Amino acid sequence: MHSETRDRMKITLLAVALVGLSVGLGLSIAGQDDLARMLWATGVLPVLAALVMEIVRSLSKGEVGLDIVAALSMSAALFFGEALAAAVVAVMYSGGTFLESFAEGRARREMRNLLARVPRTGTRHRNGRLEEVPLEAIAAGDRLLIRRGDVAPVDGTVESDSAILDQSALTGESMPVRHAPGEEVMSGSTNVGEAFDLRASRRAAESTYAGIVRLVEAAQQSKAPMSRLADRYSLLFLAVTVTLAAGAWWFTGDPIRAVAVLVVATPCPLILAVPVALVAGLSRAAHFGVLIKGAKPLEALARIRTLILDKTGTLTDGRPQIVSIEAQGAATEDDILTIAATLEQASKHPIAQAIVAAARERGLTLPVPSQVAESPGEGVAGKVNGHSVLVGGVDFVMNRLGDPRNSAHGAGEVVVALALDGRLGGHLVLADRLRAGTAQFLAGLRRIGIDRILLATGDRRAVAEAITTSLGLDAVCPELTPDQKVALVLSERKNGPVMMVGDGVNDAPALAAADVGVAMGARGAAASAEAADVVLLVDDLNRLLPGLEIAHGSRRIALESVIAGIGLSVAGMIAAALGYLTPVQGALLQELIDVAVILNALRALKIAPATENREAFVRQDLEVPPPAPLAATSAGGPT
Repeated sequence: MHSETRDRMKITLLAVALVGLSVGLGLSIAGQDDLARMLWATGVLPVLAALVMEIVRSLSKGEVGLDIVAALSMSAALFFGEALAAAVVAVMYSGGTFLESFAEGRARREMRNLLARVPRTGTRHRNGRLEEVPLEAIAAGDRLLIRRGDVAPVDGTVESDSAILDQSALTGESMPVRHAPGEEVMSGSTNVGEAFDLRASRRAAESTYAGIVRLVEAAQQSKAPMSRLADRYSLLFLAVTVTLAAGAWWFTGDPIRAVAVLVVATPCPLILAVPVALVAGLSRAAHFGVLIKGAKPLEALARIRTLILDKTGTLTDGRPQIVSIEAQGAATEDDILTIAATLEQASKHPIAQAIVAAARERGLTLPVPSQVAESPGEGVAGKVNGHSVLVGGVDFVMNRLGDPRNSAHGAGEVVVALALDGRLGGHLVLADRLRAGTAQFLAGLRRIGIDRILLATGDRRAVAEAITTSLGLDAVCPELTPDQKVALVLSERKNGPVMMVGDGVNDAPALAAADVGVAMGARGAAASAEAADVVLLVDDLNRLLPGLEIAHGSRRIALESVIAGIGLSVAGMIAAALGYLTPVQGALLQELIDVAVILNALRALKIAPATENREAFVRQDLEVPPPAPLAATSAGGPT
């Protein structure tokens, strides 16, 4: 049965119960007591019938739920002539289930908004004209027009001078982001600036937004471990309730006291508070760009004690960046960068692309090179403004110049040499840097209860150990293969639940093996996102902090609601057994408790993480020295 059909049925049952109760009260006031009892019973029976059907379905699956208590209380109240109490229970029970659905619907609002934003078509350039095509017709390499207000239908790169995009639905960033030519755009981003051209990098089904939608749909199907725990202990609660009701009847000889005990116990706040609080937590985390695939990993996040971090693309940016330029003779740094970037435009190597990106960031004008010849993995030769230029690894360039020598550089650095008209012109030093705010991020993890933080990487020991001193990690594990990362995750479980954070295909097995796997979803591999329990929708490791705080807060709110609700219910049951509450009073009291715990559980929608203020991270980053450079990606390149 679809959720919309279930919601309509709950509304119908609530309406029937309300009409029966209110009309019956009117008849009772008018002195028509017999007719009033008939109306009350008429309003109760449909609710009771629907409840019995639900219980039968649950029993057929081997599940014993606390709804049995509600069925017993309504049945007992009708049997012993307490039709008004039965009507109150029916109204409050149907109202409680409707309120639960309403609360879960509100908690999922942001996720539904995400699903509703899926574009259906795209505007494609074809033979000098624009054509509107279905989403599935867009292929990698297509040039699309993204008009103001349009949602990018696929991942791609900016082909125009610039693009201003609202990424709030994906990342939680409140401010629009400006993208320069050649920069990547995530599908699902909304164009809030002038129209621009987008070069599709993959099909719609393979794009970021499509993957996010699939993850959201999977998240909405989950059931929390605490909810399953409630089901397992429902027999115990049912036994306690029935025993207390039977005891009150046995010792007093008054069956009405048993009815009062049953109605006070219906329904247990445990079945309402847990799912509402955890689903609200899922929605709140999504607001911060943290997509948690269900209530189970949300609860598991609150129990994490050990964190294992991948390095390249996770702890570091995963992209080489220029850290220094060494010019020879009268040439300036900009001269060296302009010449090198001009020639590197002809190469797709990651190092070449990093050099070109650095030149564009400085606003340098890059002419078109000519007579380009590339030696894959070594370097590029060609003409720039009539001059002969060589750009590549030191060995490649110096051997071409007939002067074989090397250039000393630090661990993890890549040195690119440039020769101009047969002479060495200079060097560009690149490295993969630590992400901004890494030290503050790790300190924040310690504050919220992460006891051990380890680095797991496939890089050489010298490169991996370069960051140990500055970051204060508990252990650095270098030169690991994917299966060794899995073994590390399993061995660390002796210290408590383990969370693994990674972004590459090689991290996917470890992410799946961890109690909670976290993938860098913005630029990470699809395999890691599929294997992970949590996906960071923006390429910012700091987003994990609010995700963890929300998980802790949601679990705490759920437990608070359960403990308070159960405590009040038990107190009410004892009062009913002692004769201080009539069935009608007991029913009203219990349903007030249920409404209170649902409203309390909804507080998870308003959890305000201490790390919410992103400007604080920026300010902290300006106050610390730049981190030591780390190794570039292992894709290979000029050395």
